[in-house]
Amino acid sequence: MPPLGSRAEDNAAAIRQLLGAPSDLAVRTFSIGAGKHICVLLCLDGLVDKQLINEQVLKPLMRRFEGEPTPEPDGLTAMIEQEVLSVIEVRREDAMDEIVLGILSGDTALFVDGSRTGILLDSKGWECRGVEEPQTESIIRGSREGFNEIIRTNTALIRRILRDSRLRFESFKLGRRTKRDVVLIYIEGICNPTLKDEAVRRLKSIDIDDVAGSGTVEHLITDSFLSPFPLMLNSERPDKVTGGLLQGRLAILVDGDPFALIFPITFASNIHSPEDYYQHWIITSATRMLRMLATFIATFLPAIYIALLEFHHGMIPSTLAFSIAGAREGVPFPAVVEAFVMESTLELLREAGIRLPKPIGQTIGIVGGLVIGEAAVAAGIVSPIMVIVVAVTAISSFSFPSYSFAIALRLIRFATMLAAAFFGLYGIILAFIAINIHFVNLKSFGVPYSAPLAPFFSRDWKDLFVRAPASMTRERPEHLNPLDRYLADDSQSGDDNEMV
Repeated sequence: MPPLGSRAEDNAAAIRQLLGAPSDLAVRTFSIGAGKHICVLLCLDGLVDKQLINEQVLKPLMRRFEGEPTPEPDGLTAMIEQEVLSVIEVRREDAMDEIVLGILSGDTALFVDGSRTGILLDSKGWECRGVEEPQTESIIRGSREGFNEIIRTNTALIRRILRDSRLRFESFKLGRRTKRDVVLIYIEGICNPTLKDEAVRRLKSIDIDDVAGSGTVEHLITDSFLSPFPLMLNSERPDKVTGGLLQGRLAILVDGDPFALIFPITFASNIHSPEDYYQHWIITSATRMLRMLATFIATFLPAIYIALLEFHHGMIPSTLAFSIAGAREGVPFPAVVEAFVMESTLELLREAGIRLPKPIGQTIGIVGGLVIGEAAVAAGIVSPIMVIVVAVTAISSFSFPSYSFAIALRLIRFATMLAAAFFGLYGIILAFIAINIHFVNLKSFGVPYSAPLAPFFSRDWKDLFVRAPASMTRERPEHLNPLDRYLADDSQSGDDNEMV
């Protein structure tokens, strides 16, 4: 880009040419100091707060130097920055690319004739969605505030909850063309510096035209793009993000995206919910055990049904076997075909429900499932038992706080059904072993995905499948290797309080 010149109008013309003479570029030329100095103001209409520019920039500039001698251009620029402009964020720039980037980001540029330095004023004021309840995460108990698309609003929501002077926000501009603002968040003194340095390295390695959102960032910096399991959590809830930060994790916010990324995570992170820490520990423990049962059902129930019907009839009690045989009388397809037809139909209904408007989508999901299931049974295409199996599996897959984890289990379910169709229960056992091998080889920013099971961290079991009382969970997760191990003061010996 060309360097800044000494004539304000030439700089304005150069910027207009660089931007392609857009119709939304507002240019205001005026004079100060009895017409002695020409000034030019540039901004993009729709990205700025016009009232702020009129009241805090134009009026002070035009009234400040009435009947008053003005200094030389460079001194005048410094005086305007320090004494005239009543805007919080003001900075001087001498590079054309920084000026253009500022204008495209919603700032206002001010040039004074005779000075080779421009002034950038923070005047962002575009329309945005307010702070609302998260759309993708239902809240039973706790804060109902959710992130929106403005990154500064999101950082403010985190600061309002987490009032720690060591809370750190590291800013990046990612995307060669979009220059999107991305913020890495962590708590200094808790987060392991090795994790932070690795996150910074991966973010700086991103080199694409546009970082469309948190999903793009996740795909570009994740440890394994071949795994169906999520290696980073995404959430619209500030309380969930701050909870992760206090454990020693990191978070990423992307401008224009209401989802935050939380990492590193483990398998258990997908079945934990913020509500777990608002409820009584006994209720939370029972709920987590139900989610673990739901994980098994959502992954293996259709496969077990196929294996028992096709290979292992003798394992079914006689009364139940006669009942199943009577229900399947007249069904022309084997169990595996039934299962694939019903599961595929259910996935189509789910996808249709997501894409349609919310009121219609819910109707399609409920009514469509009932009508299609009943019609299939009446037509003799599938058995009533299969409809029950598919329905229980679907209900189980809706019980996870993590939507990405639920999708991964849905994909694996089809693989376990194929294994059961070819090898029966032996195939299911082989599939289970393969899943566990995959788990122990996965890492999330160097943290084993199977922790604290393998490698084994006994202290972290207090908040794993069950949650111990708050008085017993005084330590941060050991597998994250935090600098500050303890969540609260403890009356333990000095050796126990050593930092790791």
